[in-house]
Amino acid sequence: MTDQGLEYVRDSEPVEGVRLLQLNRPERRNALATPVLRRLRDLIRDADSDPDIGAIDVTGGADIFAAGADLNELLEKSAADALLEERPAVWRDIRHVSKPVIGAVEGWCLGAGNELLLCMDIAVAGKGAKFGQPETNLGIMPGAGGCVELARRIGRMAAMQLVLTGRVIDAEEALRLGLISQVVEKGEAGQHAVNLAATLASRAPLAIRQAKAAILSASVMPVEQSMEFERQAFCNLLNTEDKVEGISAFLEKRAPVWKGK
Repeated sequence: MTDQGLEYVRDSEPVEGVRLLQLNRPERRNALATPVLRRLRDLIRDADSDPDIGAIDVTGGADIFAAGADLNELLEKSAADALLEERPAVWRDIRHVSKPVIGAVEGWCLGAGNELLLCMDIAVAGKGAKFGQPETNLGIMPGAGGCVELARRIGRMAAMQLVLTGRVIDAEEALRLGLISQVVEKGEAGQHAVNLAATLASRAPLAIRQAKAAILSASVMPVEQSMEFERQAFCNLLNTEDKVEGISAFLEKRAPVWKGK
C-alpha cells in the first residue's frame, strides 16, 4: 500500500460544488485498511472546509462499495492495539462533517463498508446491492457503529437480527428498514448521487448545514433539547444575508445568489 493510502481513494469534482470520493482498491474489495480510512477522512475534511464545495459524495466500484475492514490488518491486532489505535478518532471525524454527505452503493456493502454507509446523511443504492454486518461469523463484532448506529437507524430488533445472524439483505429490504434512502436501477446509483449532491450544493449553504445539524440532534438529544437546538438554528439564520437573498429572490422570481453569510 502506498503512503497514507493515496492511490486508494480517487478525488474529483464531477459538477460544480460537488466533491466525489471514490474508494479504489478493487484487488482487496475496497477493504478499509487504516491508511485508506485515514485518507478518506482527510479528503472529507478538506471538502468540508472548502467554501466552493456544497456536498460530498462517497462511492465505491461497480460491484463493490466496500466489503469490510482489512482482515490481514485485523488478524494481527490485539485488544491493546485496538484500544490505542487511531481508527475510532478517524471514524468520529468522518461522522462529524457539517456538509451533507451522500453515499452511492453498487454491489457489496458489508462490515466496515456498511459502517461507512452509516456515516452518510443520504444513501442511494443500485438494485442488486447487498448490505450486512457479518462480523460474528469471523469471531468478532462490529466496532465502528455497526451495532449502535445501526440500531438507531433501523431499530433494535432489526439490528439484533442482522448483527447476530450476519444475514445479508438486498437494497429493497435496506430501503424498507431505513438503512438507505433510495433504490435506483443497477449501475445508476453514482449518477443519482451526483445529481442529488448538485441539488444540495445549489441551496443556501448555511441553511443546509444548520438543518443537517438539527436533524442529527434528534438522535442524540432529548426531544425538548433538540427542539430548542432546532429553534436556535432557525433564529440564527434570520440574521444572515442569505435569508434576505433567498426571500428576495423568491419574491422577485429569480435564482438566488448565495454568499454563505
